Amino acid sequence: MPAKSKAQQKAAGAALAAKRGDQKASDLKGPSESMYNSMSEGELEDMAATKRKGKPDHASDG
Repeated sequence: MPAKSKAQQKAAGAALAAKRGDQKASDLKGPSESMYNSMSEGELEDMAATKRKGKPDHASDG
């Protein structure tokens, strides 16, 4: 599933780094912590690999 915004892509990247052991999971907060707990490494890879060009800074609620 591709990221819908730059913020979501960055959060997925942080969660992926923690899954791989490059970052402490205890340092994660908010959306990245939630993604770390609920998504597999493969799902995080797909979301983090999303190109940022043309994406909004934040996803809209509507």
